[in-house]
Amino acid sequence: MLSANEIGGLMAMMPAFATDDAVDIKATATIDVNRLRDGVDRMIRDGADVIATTGSFGECHTLLIDEFRTLARECVSAVKGRVPLFIGVTSPNSRETVQKIKIAEEAGAEAVLAGVPYYFPSSVENAVRFYKDIAEMFPRMNIMVYHNPALHHVTLPVDCFNEITKHRNVIGMKDSHRDPVEFVRLQKVVAGKMSVFCFQGQYFQYADLGAAGFWSIDAWMGPWPQLALRDAIKRGDREAAQAITLDIMGPRAVPLNLSWRETAAKIAIRLAGYVDPGPLRPPFVEIPPAVIEGQTKRVERWKTLCEKYRPKTIAAV
Repeated sequence: MLSANEIGGLMAMMPAFATDDAVDIKATATIDVNRLRDGVDRMIRDGADVIATTGSFGECHTLLIDEFRTLARECVSAVKGRVPLFIGVTSPNSRETVQKIKIAEEAGAEAVLAGVPYYFPSSVENAVRFYKDIAEMFPRMNIMVYHNPALHHVTLPVDCFNEITKHRNVIGMKDSHRDPVEFVRLQKVVAGKMSVFCFQGQYFQYADLGAAGFWSIDAWMGPWPQLALRDAIKRGDREAAQAITLDIMGPRAVPLNLSWRETAAKIAIRLAGYVDPGPLRPPFVEIPPAVIEGQTKRVERWKTLCEKYRPKTIAAV
């Protein structure tokens, strides 16, 4: 079993590496094993502290159950125990989540990332019951709460963690939906029991408030800015951490609508060339030219950041 103090730093939220035919609605085996192995191995060798799969960006919503089984098995094989691995099991209903946890367990995984079942909004009481049920059903599985109110349609208030933290195998949370005051209140409940990973743009501020680490999708374009941020926080260089955060977040842009928020990130990752995540899966196949154009510009800027921070990160090793 892991403990909360064994997870922290950069959590790279993984794409579900796709085969070239994954755009075909008739395709039934779209996990590209070679792309997955190469990408995961590179991310770990370059310094990521945690790997997590099949969140919203990681296409928990587009994989068939047999594809999920392949992904879980191959991720365990690729990671080889070098860093903590959380297999994402979020599903539209609780029974499917249980089915996925069993598959992850059979694949040799020791940890899962679980969001509240999301098709219809859950009450807080049912969300708490969900974590109780899976924690008791899988007592040897480490569980990370995946808190995404925008997509899971329920906000987990601070008070509910008095109950959730009673389960010793619930050791972490991926979160980005609390202001600083609420985050401090959260830490008073979960400190020492759960490690909270905030969004990369929050880490500069939230590390001082108790965040153990941060999650990132963008790291798959090249993780050097995120690694530089992690290292600046670790050595207490707040001035550098602030500057790196501003670089990572970039100029303010009009937010993408939900149709392209996470999916556009996969387009950018493929354009960047650090890893090859493969194409998008249906129904995200008709891509507006403006999305491609926006991600192309984003990648150009990201490559300059990788050139800026990669030498410094390597020198610090």
